Amino acid sequence: MSSPLCHSALLTDLYELTMAAAYFDGKFHATASFELFVRALPPQRSFLVAAGLEQALDYLEKVRFEPEDIEYLRRHPVFQHVSAAFFDYLKDFRFNGEVWAMPEGTLVFEEEPLLRVTAPIIEAQIVETFLLSTLTFQTMVASKGARMVDAAQGRGVVEFGSRRAHGAEAGVLAARAAYIAGCSGTSNLEAGRRFGIPTFGTQAHSFVMAYGDEEESFRNFERSFPEHGVLLIDTYDTLAAVDKIIRAGLRPHSVRLDSGDFVELSREVRKRLDQAGLSETKIFASGDLDEFVIADLLARGAQIDAFGVGTALATSKDAPSLSGVYKLVDVDFGQGPAGRAKLSNDKSTYPCRKQVFRMRDSSGRYSGDIVAAEGERCPDGEPLLSCAVRKGKRLSPYSNMQQIQQHAKAELAHLAEPYRRLQNAERYPVRFSRALKENLEQIRNRHIQPVGRRES
Repeated sequence: MSSPLCHSALLTDLYELTMAAAYFDGKFHATASFELFVRALPPQRSFLVAAGLEQALDYLEKVRFEPEDIEYLRRHPVFQHVSAAFFDYLKDFRFNGEVWAMPEGTLVFEEEPLLRVTAPIIEAQIVETFLLSTLTFQTMVASKGARMVDAAQGRGVVEFGSRRAHGAEAGVLAARAAYIAGCSGTSNLEAGRRFGIPTFGTQAHSFVMAYGDEEESFRNFERSFPEHGVLLIDTYDTLAAVDKIIRAGLRPHSVRLDSGDFVELSREVRKRLDQAGLSETKIFASGDLDEFVIADLLARGAQIDAFGVGTALATSKDAPSLSGVYKLVDVDFGQGPAGRAKLSNDKSTYPCRKQVFRMRDSSGRYSGDIVAAEGERCPDGEPLLSCAVRKGKRLSPYSNMQQIQQHAKAELAHLAEPYRRLQNAERYPVRFSRALKENLEQIRNRHIQPVGRRES
């Protein structure tokens, strides 16, 4: 379920509507193809995990201009010279185009299209902002989450970041993306309700402090949650709290460490729990964790069974944005698509609709990708983009989160260790086909005047 706001056509930048009005009044009615991709991976990132497609497709099916939206645009000073016919057009605005995309959970690398939109140019233009923000945000979080799950070496990672996310809806979607990446679940109940993600909770220091007597707070909490209780043990003295749990005869599902030397404390807590016959009680750790901290803790022998990660995951704290772009690759006035490319230094793009082919080595590991023009063949490669929307209607049912998570897990298992390292990872090979390079060179020759040549 989503709110009507999520389908508002005003969830866009002003320049999308000014271009749309100019196209309309200028009778520029071409069909256009745009591709969404990430120019370059952030520092210490060697791969991305595609996420957010579900929300993107839902938006494309339902995007509308409500009467109050159109009235707002009529009154906007920028549109004072725009024809009344344009606003009439907006009354019946629908997305009627075609979308090709990588399935969620698929590994993606720089300059590879996650998604391609082919539609009447106004439709394709207006949806740019929503698609970029939705796909790059969730892909960013899923990519961060995959690194944390890898660092945890099979131990559970729970997404705890809603209170640090950039807004309530961002918290919900961050939880979704983290689950795709392999996290065990989330603390966010709305994400659990909306997407069927497992939810987990512990208790806060305020609960322990409210009672005044730590042991009494533990007793009361376990009385209410005998199978699921997680007791927070670092409010006053961590080891003293463990002794109180043992002395009181409590058998919590888990105890949580939120501060202190996690390596030494977890070892001593584990020792005391085991000596008291509480070997089934798990040790859960939280507090300023990320993939680097998790990897270091485990390398130094921390006895931790699961991790709760908040800020670093929900905001991808070390790399809080992706350099996502949405670029025009062709236009078609009815005689077939003609390639378009941006040629400026450091930001050039390849023309033409594309397909990405993934290659494997003899052991089944991914060995490299080829970005090719649509229609090119690559017998040894697996095509990654498939049609998700045709004539404005999605072709597949709503996604199953567990299946997406399993797809992401399988994808990562096929990526060799040198490409998955947390630091100093090798760059995964991605190359562009000869046909694409030739098309780009033809456009370059048409538009760029050689140095020294002057019109006579």
